[in-house]
Amino acid sequence: MADAPLVLVSNRGPVTFEANGEIRRGTGGLVTALIGLASHRDVTWVASAMTDEDIEAAARNEGRPFTVHAPGAGEYSVKLVASEPDAYDRFYNIIANPMLWFIQHYLWDLSNAPDIRRNETEAFEFGYNVVNEDLARAVLEEIEDVDEPVVMVHDYHLYTLPGLIRRARPDAFLHHFVHIPWSQSDSWRVLPSAMRDDIYRGILSNDIIGFHTRSYRLNFLQCCDDLLGLEVDFDRGVVHCDDREVWVRAYPLPIDAGAVQAVAERPRTEEFEAELLRRRRDFLILRVDRADLSKNVLRGFGAFDVFLEQHPEFRERITFIAQLMPSRTDVPEYAEYLERIEAVVAVVNHRHGSPDWMPIQLKLRDDLEEAVAAYKHYDVLMVNAMFDGMNLVAKEGPMVNERAGVSILSENTGAHEELGEYALSVNPFDIQELADSIHAALTMPPEERHRRHEGLRSIVTARNPGDWVDDQLADIRRKAAL
Repeated sequence: MADAPLVLVSNRGPVTFEANGEIRRGTGGLVTALIGLASHRDVTWVASAMTDEDIEAAARNEGRPFTVHAPGAGEYSVKLVASEPDAYDRFYNIIANPMLWFIQHYLWDLSNAPDIRRNETEAFEFGYNVVNEDLARAVLEEIEDVDEPVVMVHDYHLYTLPGLIRRARPDAFLHHFVHIPWSQSDSWRVLPSAMRDDIYRGILSNDIIGFHTRSYRLNFLQCCDDLLGLEVDFDRGVVHCDDREVWVRAYPLPIDAGAVQAVAERPRTEEFEAELLRRRRDFLILRVDRADLSKNVLRGFGAFDVFLEQHPEFRERITFIAQLMPSRTDVPEYAEYLERIEAVVAVVNHRHGSPDWMPIQLKLRDDLEEAVAAYKHYDVLMVNAMFDGMNLVAKEGPMVNERAGVSILSENTGAHEELGEYALSVNPFDIQELADSIHAALTMPPEERHRRHEGLRSIVTARNPGDWVDDQLADIRRKAAL
Protein backbone atom coordinates (compact mmCIF):
# COMPACT_ATOMS: atom_id res chain seq x y z
CA MET A 1 0.00 0.00 0.00
CA ALA A 2 2.60 2.55 1.05
CA ASP A 3 4.64 1.85 -2.08
CA ALA A 4 1.81 3.07 -4.34
CA PRO A 5 1.88 6.65 -5.70
CA LEU A 6 1.00 9.12 -2.97
CA VAL A 7 -1.43 12.01 -3.07
CA LEU A 8 -0.33 15.02 -1.04
CA VAL A 9 -2.89 17.68 -0.21
CA SER A 10 -2.16 21.08 1.33
CA ASN A 11 -3.43 24.61 1.03
CA ARG A 12 -0.18 25.98 -0.38
CA GLY A 13 1.56 24.21 -3.25
CA PRO A 14 5.22 24.04 -4.28
CA VAL A 15 5.02 26.97 -6.71
CA THR A 16 3.08 30.16 -7.33
CA PHE A 17 2.56 31.58 -10.82
CA GLU A 18 3.00 35.34 -11.07
CA ALA A 19 1.73 38.03 -13.45
CA ASN A 20 5.13 38.52 -15.12
CA GLY A 21 5.24 34.85 -16.06
CA GLU A 22 7.70 34.02 -13.29
CA ILE A 23 7.23 30.85 -11.26
CA ARG A 24 8.17 31.30 -7.61
CA ARG A 25 8.77 28.53 -5.12
CA GLY A 26 6.10 28.44 -2.40
CA THR A 27 7.14 29.88 0.94
CA GLY A 28 7.08 28.53 4.47
CA GLY A 29 8.20 25.51 6.42
CA LEU A 30 5.33 23.37 5.17
CA VAL A 31 6.37 23.76 1.53
CA THR A 32 10.00 23.06 2.49
CA ALA A 33 8.93 19.85 4.20
CA LEU A 34 6.67 18.69 1.40
CA ILE A 35 9.21 19.43 -1.31
CA GLY A 36 11.45 16.99 0.53
CA LEU A 37 8.64 14.43 0.54
CA ALA A 38 7.72 14.99 -3.11
CA SER A 39 11.38 14.62 -4.09
CA HIS A 40 11.49 11.30 -2.27
CA ARG A 41 8.48 9.59 -3.78
CA ASP A 42 6.19 9.57 -6.82
CA VAL A 43 3.43 11.93 -5.73
CA THR A 44 0.61 14.07 -7.04
CA TRP A 45 0.40 17.30 -5.06
CA VAL A 46 -3.12 18.77 -4.72
CA ALA A 47 -3.19 22.39 -3.55
CA SER A 48 -5.24 25.58 -3.70
CA ALA A 49 -4.77 28.00 -6.57
CA MET A 50 -3.43 31.08 -4.76
CA THR A 51 -3.21 33.72 -7.52
CA ASP A 52 -5.09 34.63 -10.70
CA GLU A 53 -2.19 33.11 -12.62
CA ASP A 54 -2.53 29.88 -10.59
CA ILE A 55 -6.20 29.77 -11.59
CA GLU A 56 -5.28 30.29 -15.24
CA ALA A 57 -2.70 27.49 -15.05
CA ALA A 58 -5.31 25.16 -13.56
CA ALA A 59 -7.77 26.10 -16.33
CA ARG A 60 -5.16 25.55 -19.07
CA ASN A 61 -4.68 22.03 -17.78
CA GLU A 62 -8.45 21.47 -17.43
CA GLY A 63 -8.14 20.75 -13.72
CA ARG A 64 -5.79 17.83 -14.30
CA PRO A 65 -2.33 17.38 -12.72
CA PHE A 66 0.55 18.97 -14.65
CA THR A 67 4.30 19.09 -14.21
CA VAL A 68 5.87 22.21 -12.76
CA HIS A 69 9.44 23.09 -11.93
CA ALA A 70 10.00 24.69 -8.54
CA PRO A 71 13.06 26.96 -8.81
CA GLY A 72 15.96 25.19 -7.15
CA ALA A 73 13.73 22.38 -5.94
CA GLY A 74 12.93 19.95 -8.75
CA GLU A 75 9.83 18.96 -10.72
CA TYR A 76 6.42 18.00 -9.34
CA SER A 77 3.06 16.79 -10.54
CA VAL A 78 0.65 19.43 -9.26
CA LYS A 79 -3.11 19.73 -9.35
CA LEU A 80 -4.28 23.26 -8.53
CA VAL A 81 -7.82 23.74 -7.26
CA ALA A 82 -9.63 27.07 -7.63
CA SER A 83 -12.24 27.82 -4.98
CA GLU A 84 -14.82 30.58 -5.22
CA PRO A 85 -12.99 33.79 -4.10
CA ASP A 86 -15.41 34.72 -1.32
CA ALA A 87 -15.32 31.19 0.08
CA TYR A 88 -11.52 31.17 0.00
CA ASP A 89 -11.37 34.56 1.72
CA ARG A 90 -13.60 33.30 4.54
CA PHE A 91 -11.64 30.04 4.75
CA TYR A 92 -8.27 31.75 4.99
CA ASN A 93 -8.79 35.18 6.55
CA ILE A 94 -11.50 34.39 9.10
CA ILE A 95 -11.14 30.72 10.10
CA ALA A 96 -7.65 29.39 9.27
CA ASN A 97 -6.01 32.75 10.00
CA PRO A 98 -6.56 34.08 12.56
CA MET A 99 -9.05 31.76 14.32
CA LEU A 100 -7.24 28.39 14.25
CA TRP A 101 -3.74 29.85 14.09
CA PHE A 102 -4.43 32.03 17.14
CA ILE A 103 -5.93 29.11 19.09
CA GLN A 104 -3.00 26.84 18.35
CA HIS A 105 -0.41 29.48 19.23
CA TYR A 106 -2.26 30.82 22.32
CA LEU A 107 -2.50 34.26 20.71
CA TRP A 108 -6.03 35.31 21.65
CA ASP A 109 -6.42 37.99 24.31
CA LEU A 110 -9.55 36.28 25.59
CA SER A 111 -10.85 39.26 27.54
CA ASN A 112 -11.18 41.11 24.22
CA ALA A 113 -11.28 38.57 21.39
CA PRO A 114 -12.48 36.61 19.60
CA ASP A 115 -16.14 37.51 19.32
CA ILE A 116 -17.81 34.62 17.53
CA ARG A 117 -20.93 35.74 15.72
CA ARG A 118 -22.82 34.77 12.60
CA ASN A 119 -19.91 36.10 10.51
CA GLU A 120 -17.56 33.48 11.99
CA THR A 121 -19.98 30.54 12.00
CA GLU A 122 -20.96 31.26 8.39
CA ALA A 123 -17.27 31.60 7.47
CA PHE A 124 -16.73 28.09 8.82
CA GLU A 125 -19.72 26.64 6.97
CA PHE A 126 -19.43 28.56 3.69
CA GLY A 127 -15.68 29.16 3.67
CA TYR A 128 -13.57 26.64 5.57
CA ASN A 129 -15.79 23.68 4.78
CA VAL A 130 -16.25 24.72 1.14
CA VAL A 131 -12.50 24.90 0.44
CA ASN A 132 -11.99 21.58 2.24
CA GLU A 133 -14.75 20.11 0.05
CA ASP A 134 -13.15 21.53 -3.12
CA LEU A 135 -9.79 19.97 -2.29
CA ALA A 136 -11.39 16.69 -1.14
CA ARG A 137 -13.21 16.44 -4.48
CA ALA A 138 -9.92 16.90 -6.32
CA VAL A 139 -8.25 14.21 -4.20
CA LEU A 140 -11.12 11.79 -4.81
CA GLU A 141 -10.73 12.32 -8.56
CA GLU A 142 -7.05 11.40 -8.29
CA ILE A 143 -7.66 8.18 -6.33
CA GLU A 144 -10.77 7.11 -8.23
CA ASP A 145 -9.09 4.14 -9.96
CA VAL A 146 -6.54 3.36 -7.23
CA ASP A 147 -7.03 0.44 -4.87
CA GLU A 148 -6.29 1.26 -1.22
CA PRO A 149 -4.83 4.70 -2.00
CA VAL A 150 -2.59 6.63 0.39
CA VAL A 151 -3.43 10.29 0.99
CA MET A 152 -1.16 12.51 3.08
CA VAL A 153 -2.99 15.59 4.37
CA HIS A 154 -1.11 18.61 5.70
CA ASP A 155 -1.75 21.22 8.33
CA TYR A 156 -4.49 23.22 10.01
CA HIS A 157 -6.18 24.43 6.85
CA LEU A 158 -7.61 20.96 6.11
CA TYR A 159 -9.02 19.52 9.33
CA THR A 160 -12.43 18.63 7.87
CA LEU A 161 -11.12 17.18 4.59
CA PRO A 162 -10.19 13.70 5.93
CA GLY A 163 -13.77 13.04 7.04
CA LEU A 164 -15.03 13.77 3.53
CA ILE A 165 -12.55 11.35 2.00
CA ARG A 166 -13.20 8.70 4.64
CA ARG A 167 -16.92 8.72 3.88
CA ALA A 168 -16.39 8.45 0.11
CA ARG A 169 -13.46 6.02 0.20
CA PRO A 170 -13.40 3.94 3.42
CA ASP A 171 -10.50 1.95 1.96
CA ALA A 172 -8.19 4.98 1.67
CA PHE A 173 -5.27 5.26 4.08
CA LEU A 174 -5.25 8.78 5.48
CA HIS A 175 -2.23 10.34 7.17
CA HIS A 176 -2.35 13.92 8.52
CA PHE A 177 0.67 15.95 9.58
CA VAL A 178 0.08 19.13 11.61
CA HIS A 179 2.99 21.55 11.16
CA ILE A 180 2.04 23.98 13.95
CA PRO A 181 1.66 23.45 17.72
CA TRP A 182 -1.31 21.55 19.09
CA SER A 183 -2.47 23.60 22.03
CA GLN A 184 -3.96 22.36 25.29
CA SER A 185 -7.63 21.55 25.60
CA ASP A 186 -8.86 24.76 27.27
CA SER A 187 -7.63 26.87 24.34
CA TRP A 188 -10.00 24.94 22.04
CA ARG A 189 -13.02 25.90 24.15
CA VAL A 190 -12.97 29.23 22.30
CA LEU A 191 -14.73 27.48 19.43
CA PRO A 192 -18.46 26.72 19.50
CA SER A 193 -18.91 23.05 20.30
CA ALA A 194 -20.39 22.19 16.89
CA MET A 195 -17.46 23.77 15.05
CA ARG A 196 -14.95 22.15 17.40
CA ASP A 197 -16.56 18.72 16.99
CA ASP A 198 -16.46 19.04 13.19
CA ILE A 199 -12.75 19.80 13.35
CA TYR A 200 -11.92 16.97 15.73
CA ARG A 201 -14.11 14.40 13.98
CA GLY A 202 -12.50 15.45 10.71
CA ILE A 203 -8.92 15.00 11.83
CA LEU A 204 -9.80 11.78 13.69
CA SER A 205 -10.93 10.33 10.36
CA ASN A 206 -7.24 9.82 9.61
CA ASP A 207 -5.39 6.57 10.29
CA ILE A 208 -2.28 8.36 11.56
CA ILE A 209 -1.89 11.92 12.86
CA GLY A 210 1.62 13.35 13.13
CA PHE A 211 3.13 16.27 15.04
CA HIS A 212 6.64 17.70 15.35
CA THR A 213 7.07 17.00 19.06
CA ARG A 214 6.08 14.64 21.85
CA SER A 215 4.56 17.60 23.68
CA TYR A 216 2.09 18.40 20.87
CA ARG A 217 1.27 14.70 20.56
CA LEU A 218 0.43 14.56 24.26
CA ASN A 219 -1.71 17.72 24.01
CA PHE A 220 -3.74 16.18 21.18
CA LEU A 221 -4.32 12.95 23.09
CA GLN A 222 -5.41 14.94 26.14
CA CYS A 223 -7.80 17.04 24.02
CA CYS A 224 -9.46 13.87 22.70
CA ASP A 225 -10.00 12.78 26.29
CA ASP A 226 -11.09 16.16 27.68
CA LEU A 227 -13.19 17.52 24.82
CA LEU A 228 -14.66 14.39 23.23
CA GLY A 229 -14.55 11.86 26.04
CA LEU A 230 -12.93 9.30 23.74
CA GLU A 231 -10.96 6.29 24.92
CA VAL A 232 -7.28 7.26 24.75
CA ASP A 233 -4.24 5.03 25.28
CA PHE A 234 -1.58 7.56 26.23
CA ASP A 235 1.24 5.00 26.39
CA ARG A 236 0.64 3.65 22.89
CA GLY A 237 -0.47 6.98 21.43
CA VAL A 238 -3.82 5.66 20.24
CA VAL A 239 -7.29 7.24 20.14
CA HIS A 240 -10.26 4.88 19.78
CA CYS A 241 -12.82 6.54 17.51
CA ASP A 242 -15.72 4.98 15.55
CA ASP A 243 -14.39 1.42 15.95
CA ARG A 244 -11.02 2.52 14.58
CA GLU A 245 -7.62 2.99 16.18
CA VAL A 246 -6.08 6.34 15.27
CA TRP A 247 -2.33 6.42 15.80
CA VAL A 248 -0.88 9.70 17.09
CA ARG A 249 2.86 10.08 16.50
CA ALA A 250 5.74 12.58 16.70
CA TYR A 251 7.92 13.06 13.61
CA PRO A 252 10.36 15.97 14.17
CA LEU A 253 11.10 17.65 10.85
CA PRO A 254 14.81 17.82 9.88
CA ILE A 255 16.29 20.21 7.36
CA ASP A 256 18.02 19.34 4.11
CA ALA A 257 21.53 20.27 5.23
CA GLY A 258 22.99 19.79 1.76
CA ALA A 259 20.44 22.15 0.23
CA VAL A 260 21.18 24.85 2.82
CA GLN A 261 24.91 24.44 2.20
CA ALA A 262 24.33 24.74 -1.55
CA VAL A 263 22.51 28.06 -1.03
CA ALA A 264 25.44 29.24 1.10
CA GLU A 265 27.76 28.69 -1.87
CA ARG A 266 25.68 30.51 -4.51
CA PRO A 267 27.32 33.57 -6.12
CA ARG A 268 24.41 35.81 -5.08
CA THR A 269 24.76 34.65 -1.46
CA GLU A 270 28.46 35.51 -1.61
CA GLU A 271 27.62 39.00 -2.90
CA PHE A 272 25.37 39.60 0.12
CA GLU A 273 28.07 38.14 2.34
CA ALA A 274 30.71 40.56 1.03
CA GLU A 275 28.42 43.54 1.67
CA LEU A 276 27.57 42.29 5.16
CA LEU A 277 31.25 41.85 6.06
CA ARG A 278 32.05 45.32 4.72
CA ARG A 279 29.55 46.87 7.12
CA ARG A 280 29.90 44.42 10.00
CA ARG A 281 30.69 45.69 13.49
CA ASP A 282 32.40 43.59 16.19
CA PHE A 283 29.24 41.60 16.92
CA LEU A 284 26.15 40.54 15.01
CA ILE A 285 22.78 39.37 16.32
CA LEU A 286 20.44 37.87 13.73
CA ARG A 287 16.81 36.89 13.50
CA VAL A 288 15.08 35.58 10.36
CA ASP A 289 11.31 35.24 10.65
CA ARG A 290 7.93 35.92 9.20
CA ALA A 291 6.43 39.06 10.73
CA ASP A 292 3.98 36.88 12.62
CA LEU A 293 2.60 37.60 16.08
CA SER A 294 3.71 34.16 17.28
CA LYS A 295 7.36 34.96 16.48
CA ASN A 296 7.55 37.43 19.38
CA VAL A 297 9.52 40.04 17.44
CA LEU A 298 8.57 42.96 19.71
CA ARG A 299 9.89 41.29 22.87
CA GLY A 300 13.09 40.44 21.02
CA PHE A 301 13.66 44.11 20.23
CA GLY A 302 12.62 45.02 23.77
CA ALA A 303 15.27 42.69 25.17
CA PHE A 304 17.91 44.22 22.88
CA ASP A 305 16.88 47.66 24.13
CA VAL A 306 17.36 46.48 27.73
CA PHE A 307 20.69 44.87 26.83
CA LEU A 308 22.05 48.11 25.35
CA GLU A 309 20.81 50.06 28.37
CA GLN A 310 22.48 47.69 30.83
CA HIS A 311 25.66 47.08 28.81
CA PRO A 312 26.64 50.39 27.19
CA GLU A 313 30.11 48.99 26.43
CA PHE A 314 28.53 47.24 23.42
CA ARG A 315 27.17 50.40 21.86
CA GLU A 316 28.46 51.06 18.34
CA ARG A 317 30.09 47.61 18.41
CA ILE A 318 27.01 45.53 17.63
CA THR A 319 24.27 45.30 15.00
CA PHE A 320 20.96 43.44 15.26
CA ILE A 321 19.86 42.38 11.76
CA ALA A 322 16.19 41.41 11.62
CA GLN A 323 15.11 39.98 8.28
CA LEU A 324 11.32 39.72 8.45
CA MET A 325 8.95 38.63 5.72
CA PRO A 326 5.61 40.51 5.88
CA SER A 327 2.90 37.93 6.52
CA ARG A 328 -0.88 37.79 6.16
CA THR A 329 -1.16 41.55 5.77
CA ASP A 330 -4.83 41.13 4.78
CA VAL A 331 -5.53 40.16 8.40
CA PRO A 332 -5.89 43.38 10.46
CA GLU A 333 -3.96 41.98 13.45
CA TYR A 334 -0.95 41.32 11.22
CA ALA A 335 -0.98 44.69 9.47
CA GLU A 336 -1.09 46.38 12.88
CA TYR A 337 1.73 44.17 14.18
CA LEU A 338 3.99 45.13 11.29
CA GLU A 339 3.36 48.81 12.05
CA ARG A 340 4.27 48.20 15.71
CA ILE A 341 7.50 46.44 14.68
CA GLU A 342 8.57 49.42 12.60
CA ALA A 343 7.67 51.82 15.41
CA VAL A 344 9.66 49.90 18.04
CA VAL A 345 12.71 49.73 15.75
CA ALA A 346 12.52 53.50 15.28
CA VAL A 347 12.35 54.04 19.06
CA VAL A 348 15.30 51.74 19.84
CA ASN A 349 17.43 53.23 17.05
CA HIS A 350 16.62 56.77 18.17
CA ARG A 351 17.35 55.96 21.83
CA HIS A 352 20.70 54.25 21.30
CA GLY A 353 21.88 55.13 17.80
CA SER A 354 24.45 57.65 16.65
CA PRO A 355 24.91 59.52 13.35
CA ASP A 356 26.86 56.59 11.86
CA TRP A 357 25.35 53.63 13.74
CA MET A 358 21.82 52.26 13.87
CA PRO A 359 21.57 49.35 16.36
CA ILE A 360 18.75 47.54 14.53
CA GLN A 361 18.82 46.96 10.79
CA LEU A 362 15.29 45.98 9.74
CA LYS A 363 14.83 44.22 6.39
CA LEU A 364 11.20 43.63 5.45
CA ARG A 365 11.66 41.09 2.66
CA ASP A 366 11.87 37.41 1.89
CA ASP A 367 15.28 36.71 0.36
CA LEU A 368 16.81 33.29 0.95
CA GLU A 369 20.33 34.12 -0.23
CA GLU A 370 20.46 37.27 1.88
CA ALA A 371 19.30 35.33 4.95
CA VAL A 372 21.84 32.53 4.43
CA ALA A 373 24.65 35.07 3.98
CA ALA A 374 23.74 36.43 7.41
CA TYR A 375 23.49 32.90 8.85
CA LYS A 376 27.18 32.43 8.05
CA HIS A 377 28.33 35.34 10.22
CA TYR A 378 26.09 35.81 13.24
CA ASP A 379 27.44 35.70 16.79
CA VAL A 380 23.95 35.25 18.20
CA LEU A 381 20.91 33.71 16.51
CA MET A 382 17.70 34.79 18.24
CA VAL A 383 14.69 32.46 18.01
CA ASN A 384 12.36 33.65 20.76
CA ALA A 385 8.97 32.61 19.38
CA MET A 386 6.09 32.51 21.86
CA PHE A 387 5.08 29.15 20.38
CA ASP A 388 6.27 27.52 17.17
CA GLY A 389 5.55 24.18 15.50
CA MET A 390 9.21 23.52 14.76
CA ASN A 391 11.17 26.59 13.54
CA LEU A 392 13.57 25.61 10.77
CA VAL A 393 15.67 28.77 11.19
CA ALA A 394 16.91 27.30 14.48
CA LYS A 395 18.29 24.38 12.44
CA GLU A 396 19.43 26.18 9.29
CA GLY A 397 21.51 28.84 11.04
CA PRO A 398 23.93 26.54 12.90
CA MET A 399 24.29 24.43 9.76
CA VAL A 400 26.22 27.11 7.85
CA ASN A 401 27.44 29.48 10.58
CA GLU A 402 31.23 29.97 10.46
CA ARG A 403 31.73 31.86 13.74
CA ALA A 404 30.58 29.28 16.32
CA GLY A 405 27.50 31.46 16.79
CA VAL A 406 25.34 30.92 19.86
CA SER A 407 21.63 30.10 19.54
CA ILE A 408 19.14 31.70 21.91
CA LEU A 409 16.11 29.44 21.69
CA SER A 410 12.63 29.77 23.13
CA GLU A 411 11.63 26.76 25.21
CA ASN A 412 8.24 26.91 23.42
CA THR A 413 9.56 26.09 19.95
CA GLY A 414 9.31 22.59 18.58
CA ALA A 415 13.03 22.72 17.78
CA HIS A 416 13.81 23.11 21.50
CA GLU A 417 12.91 19.47 22.14
CA GLU A 418 15.91 18.50 19.98
CA LEU A 419 18.29 21.45 20.30
CA GLY A 420 17.70 22.77 23.83
CA GLU A 421 20.75 21.04 25.31
CA TYR A 422 23.16 23.11 23.20
CA ALA A 423 21.23 26.40 22.98
CA LEU A 424 20.66 29.10 25.58
CA SER A 425 17.07 28.34 26.56
CA VAL A 426 14.78 31.26 27.32
CA ASN A 427 11.24 31.85 28.47
CA PRO A 428 9.99 33.95 25.53
CA PHE A 429 7.99 36.23 27.83
CA ASP A 430 10.95 37.05 30.12
CA ILE A 431 12.58 40.08 28.53
CA GLN A 432 15.24 40.41 31.21
CA GLU A 433 16.24 36.76 30.79
CA LEU A 434 16.49 37.30 27.05
CA ALA A 435 18.66 40.42 27.57
CA ASP A 436 20.89 38.46 29.97
CA SER A 437 21.15 35.64 27.41
CA ILE A 438 22.33 38.09 24.75
CA HIS A 439 25.10 39.20 27.12
CA ALA A 440 25.94 35.60 28.07
CA ALA A 441 26.20 34.62 24.41
CA LEU A 442 28.43 37.55 23.50
CA THR A 443 30.81 37.00 26.44
CA MET A 444 30.87 33.19 26.30
CA PRO A 445 34.38 31.65 26.20
CA PRO A 446 35.37 30.46 22.70
CA GLU A 447 35.68 26.82 23.72
CA GLU A 448 32.11 26.83 25.11
CA ARG A 449 30.81 28.50 21.94
CA HIS A 450 32.48 25.81 19.84
CA ARG A 451 31.15 23.00 22.04
CA ARG A 452 27.59 24.25 21.73
CA HIS A 453 27.89 24.95 18.02
CA GLU A 454 29.27 21.50 17.26
CA GLY A 455 26.49 19.96 19.35
CA LEU A 456 23.86 21.82 17.34
CA ARG A 457 25.45 20.84 14.04
CA SER A 458 25.66 17.18 15.01
CA ILE A 459 21.93 17.07 15.79
CA VAL A 460 20.93 19.06 12.70
CA THR A 461 22.95 16.83 10.35
CA ALA A 462 21.96 13.51 11.96
CA ARG A 463 18.71 13.24 9.97
CA ASN A 464 17.40 14.55 6.66
CA PRO A 465 13.93 15.02 5.14
CA GLY A 466 14.18 11.57 3.60
CA ASP A 467 14.40 10.09 7.10
CA TRP A 468 11.33 12.11 8.12
CA VAL A 469 9.42 10.72 5.15
CA ASP A 470 10.67 7.17 5.74
CA ASP A 471 9.57 7.24 9.39
CA GLN A 472 6.04 8.16 8.35
CA LEU A 473 5.88 5.67 5.48
CA ALA A 474 7.14 2.93 7.80
CA ASP A 475 4.27 3.64 10.19
CA ILE A 476 1.83 3.65 7.27
CA ARG A 477 3.09 0.20 6.28
CA ARG A 478 2.89 -1.09 9.86
CA LYS A 479 -0.64 0.15 10.42
CA ALA A 480 -1.87 -0.98 7.00
CA ALA A 481 -0.59 -4.46 7.73
CA LEU A 482 -2.67 -4.83 10.89
